[in-house]
Amino acid sequence: MRVVIDTNVLVSALILPYSLTGEILIQLRAATFTPVYSMPILTEPAEVLTRPKLARKYGVTADDALALVDLLAIRGELVVPISSIHVCRDPKDDMFLAAAVAGAANAVVSSDADLLALASFQEIAIITPRAFLATLRTM
Repeated sequence: MRVVIDTNVLVSALILPYSLTGEILIQLRAATFTPVYSMPILTEPAEVLTRPKLARKYGVTADDALALVDLLAIRGELVVPISSIHVCRDPKDDMFLAAAVAGAANAVVSSDADLLALASFQEIAIITPRAFLATLRTM
């Protein structure tokens, strides 16, 4: 299964390793799916995780953030979106849809209410982490 994983899911997975999103990180390490990402998607988790307030609150180090980025890069597939997409209320979310289209992803996995409200985009499902894990279990 080819999926784009929203930054909010990756950040949650790293800071809450025993959570539902943490299970997605375990599945990523086990290579049970193929993450599809663009360069902005690849760099955003490290940028978010190394923000001083977040790093202090959760004890995340720069090495932790870089390890997550490395894992995504090693297990995933880099795509270069060829068209701009402007459908999300928050323009920052459009990059996830653009990568999904460019990478022929089956789904975008997100906890973002704005993305989830779309339900799908160009036949690409937009699903919660819970729905994604349920799908993986049936494969």
